Amino acid sequence: MLRFKALEIASARQPVPAHTPPGKISEYFGSLTFSDSAMREYLTSEAYRQVMAAINEGKKIDRRIADQIAASMKAWAISKNATHYTHWFHPLTGATAEKHDAFINPVAGGKAIENFHGNELMQQEPDASSFPSGGIRNTFEARGYTAWDPASPAFILDSTLCIPTIFVSYTGEALDFKTPMLKALHAVDKAAAEVCRYFDKNVNKVTATLGIEQEYFLVDKALYHARPDLMLTRRTVFGHASAKDQQLSDHYFGTIPARVMEYMKEFEAECHKLGIPIKTRHNEVAPSQFECAPVHEDANLAVDHNQLLMHVMKRVGDRHNFAVLLHEKPYAGVNGSGKHNNWSLITNTGVNLLSPGNDSKTNLRFLTFLINILKAVHDNADLIRASIASADNDHRLGAHEAPPAIMSVFIGTELTKALSELEKQEKNVIHNGREMNLNIPKIPEILLDNTDRNRTSPFAFTGNKFEFRAVGSSLICAKAMTPLNLILANQLKDFKQEVDALMAQKIRREDALLQVLRRYAIESANILFEGNSYGEQWIEEAGKRGLSNITSTPQALIKSFTPQMIAMYEKHGILSRRELEARQEIKMRKYTMQIQIESRVMGDLATNHIIPVAIQYQNVLIENVKGLQDVLDNKTFVKLSKNQLQSIREISEHIGEIKEKVLLMTEARKQANTIDDAAGQALAYNRDVLPFFATIRYHVDKLELLVDDKLWPLPKYRELLFIK
Repeated sequence: MLRFKALEIASARQPVPAHTPPGKISEYFGSLTFSDSAMREYLTSEAYRQVMAAINEGKKIDRRIADQIAASMKAWAISKNATHYTHWFHPLTGATAEKHDAFINPVAGGKAIENFHGNELMQQEPDASSFPSGGIRNTFEARGYTAWDPASPAFILDSTLCIPTIFVSYTGEALDFKTPMLKALHAVDKAAAEVCRYFDKNVNKVTATLGIEQEYFLVDKALYHARPDLMLTRRTVFGHASAKDQQLSDHYFGTIPARVMEYMKEFEAECHKLGIPIKTRHNEVAPSQFECAPVHEDANLAVDHNQLLMHVMKRVGDRHNFAVLLHEKPYAGVNGSGKHNNWSLITNTGVNLLSPGNDSKTNLRFLTFLINILKAVHDNADLIRASIASADNDHRLGAHEAPPAIMSVFIGTELTKALSELEKQEKNVIHNGREMNLNIPKIPEILLDNTDRNRTSPFAFTGNKFEFRAVGSSLICAKAMTPLNLILANQLKDFKQEVDALMAQKIRREDALLQVLRRYAIESANILFEGNSYGEQWIEEAGKRGLSNITSTPQALIKSFTPQMIAMYEKHGILSRRELEARQEIKMRKYTMQIQIESRVMGDLATNHIIPVAIQYQNVLIENVKGLQDVLDNKTFVKLSKNQLQSIREISEHIGEIKEKVLLMTEARKQANTIDDAAGQALAYNRDVLPFFATIRYHVDKLELLVDDKLWPLPKYRELLFIK
């Protein structure tokens, strides 16, 4: 059988030696990127200055200089054995996209030369018709444009010069994730810099930084190919829990298996050559689950690097006979995978705005940004929930060490006390017994890492940054970072207007700041939660506080799509109503298609794989019972055949339930397919199709325990979860 052949292949695997460059990492780090050092070497002084001005100040690059840059970039790429170039972008599929063109151009005499011009660097025209557009583009309207993003360095992958770009339609609407994110990052830069100047006139730029922890599972490729559900849906739709999985916590931070270590060495080396600053690797909680994490970077670059990281992980996995599972919940009953987004704000003067200080001025600045973030998340919790919504993440949220769908914020005991004191304007003794005066305008000393971490919170303050833990492992982080930076930009602008209005009334600046902050802290208090977010008590408490608990993607998308949300996006020039409506439709259609695919796979496996095997084994039991009846007296037969007869009845019952529920699920799917409205169809799939998944799975998983192991067609959890 395929299962046992796959197990035989997987068991025979030996570690594949990692292909890693010789020497220290620092000697080859960024060697495949058109980095600052490469630009200094290959660009003219004028071209280098213009690129730096574009990166640091957002200035446009002169078309004349673009030809120089393109020629220099081509020379560098060819020196690295590149033969092609491509504009690399993030369409609304959530993956990356590229179309390769060779550098060569034919010349007289049957020869060819390598050319690469400024217009080819700055702008390209890929076909836009087949990418999701939500109705912005018709199928026959194919024209779309990619435009170079100089803030993210070009890199070489598979002998191809990859140029990070935005992607927009012929009529100017964004067709990608990078375009609105860049606008949101610019908006938070401007708004945060203006607020910073209350404290330091030298601040003229604020950069959002991001460190993305990537969790993932590995499974042997042979076993992966023996599971059609993993191949087609990226998760196991069936599978009974293994007797041992993560109960003993013996995998977490344990010794990395030899095969996995060789894989990690190679994919890290490939990442380092591409300038991805991967620093951390370790075993995660579930068997065969792992994590890697980079050093924090500019948020735009961090998102690009994470998209590239996922590609590299899969490509290197193939060489090491691993399938890399980035689905949020590939296995039921054990931990799912997240992509924790560690987010902060850094000024051009080198100050982390989320780092507490040790004097009243720096702490007032810290509290200004902390409280404005709390206010922004409180007022836009439904939007933040929708930003991490997907069919895949719905399986993970609230299950096995994943944060719930309730958006709450953890800031720690000491910061909670500080906000309480700010509200009451009282003295108190905090932080190692040191007395600090909270009288206006004094702020208590707030120490770095003055509280424990809360792994259960979806949005937790962790000392000098916020960790957005609810982001799913397969999601492009721009989906979460765009609204997060936007709501803060919007909040900071409102904050500055309120403070300036008070100062215009001759109220001292510190008093004006504290007056507004005190009110914000009171208004945002409901979203703060220091306890166990996994507990049932928190669900009840959150309801009393009026916090949303939206467990499905269609409902989350509908709840967040408000006139206020649209107005905020349009106010800051991030996305127009038309673009937002298009994206809403794309998300709804994607949800529908994912549930539709899972439903079809489930029906196929149940009908064509599971039931025939169950009937085959049932027939064996029936023949055995008949044989016993032939050779035993009636009394002995009744006694000895009791268990076999019980098994036959149980198998029949499970088969009957599976057949009935598959037919009902198929009918529900057909009914849902008649709905034209994207939101209505997604809701129907969620309401009428999805509930059958758990019921069908229950009966299939029960059959897995009843049917002879030698007959069961699918690799089991005990085989998938433990790497040999």
